[in-house]
Amino acid sequence: MTTPEPRRTALDATHRSLGATMTDFAGWDMPLRYASERDEHNAVRTRAGLFDLSHMGEITVTGPQAGELLDYALVGRLSVLGVGRARYTHICREDGGILDDLIVYRLGDEEFMVVANASNAQVVLDALTERAPGFDAAVRDDRDAYALIAVQGPEAPGILASLTDADLDGLKYYAGLPGTVAGVEALIARTGYTGEDGFELFVRPADAVALWEALTEAGAGAGLIPCGLSCRDTLRLEAGMPLYGHELTTDLTPFDAGLGRVVKFDKPVDFVGREALEQAAERAESAPPRVLVGLVAEGRRVPRAGFDVVAGGEVIGTVTSGAPSPTLGSPIAMAYVDAAHAVPGTAGVGVDIRGTHEPYQVVALPFYKRER
Repeated sequence: MTTPEPRRTALDATHRSLGATMTDFAGWDMPLRYASERDEHNAVRTRAGLFDLSHMGEITVTGPQAGELLDYALVGRLSVLGVGRARYTHICREDGGILDDLIVYRLGDEEFMVVANASNAQVVLDALTERAPGFDAAVRDDRDAYALIAVQGPEAPGILASLTDADLDGLKYYAGLPGTVAGVEALIARTGYTGEDGFELFVRPADAVALWEALTEAGAGAGLIPCGLSCRDTLRLEAGMPLYGHELTTDLTPFDAGLGRVVKFDKPVDFVGREALEQAAERAESAPPRVLVGLVAEGRRVPRAGFDVVAGGEVIGTVTSGAPSPTLGSPIAMAYVDAAHAVPGTAGVGVDIRGTHEPYQVVALPFYKRER
């Protein structure tokens, strides 16, 4: 059985012309880095970075009961979301396990866009379709209808403002509005996955190259550079943002992941996984088995996902994500550890790196938070 060729975004030729190192990510050929991932990371923290995120999965839900369907299918209460606003939420199995974490945008009174992770887009589409019968609503696969370009960093608002008449000052975090950017029709969303201010621009694939080039030209004086998936991962790790398949899995409920706040039990309708999630909430309140924490290395060795966290000669947890932190100047990690060792400053905690217990400091998440 042959492996299918990875899909290519509308910006594939642009990435290759810029000398990007490409990688297969969730079935897509995506830019990993263009030159130095550290330079790309630091550009986003101090100036601005330009990302192609067209691998993300867009699913449109429309109809008079679109909001009610999403209330039933997801753990959040999306029917009360205002037009032009967005919300972070989860879709769970009946047993409470997380199928994916999502951002849902309300585009109109009867129209929502659900944005899934690339690796889970088909799973989310299938789940929404299976949960739709009985509602006056339709679920549509719009993954081929959009390219997604993000500009992130402290200079992002100024760069985008030079290309649009949209009211960016009035655009709140987790909100979106239709507008024109460099002559291209776009949904302009003030969202991101870097811990910095920035925007995600949903456009037609045919307009992606023109928009990328316009943003590149407009950002040249502000230090904007193209950025790949590698620095996006270190940026989100520093910001303490979970990654599906690492901090979030079907083996965990939102309460296990410390994200119980996204579950809304006050919805007037039942929802998939409610009973299991009520039980998970009770367990988390009485005695959480493990807690997601930050770890900062005292040395230079880098922990990786799956490495054991140890204390007193016993395994007390597991690393979920780890990498060198350009901002902190030390290796960092997120890990699930026993509650008894989860308090920031807990002494005697280490990570088993190839048989050596390297010392780490337990810290509260996030590792980095931008100044507002």
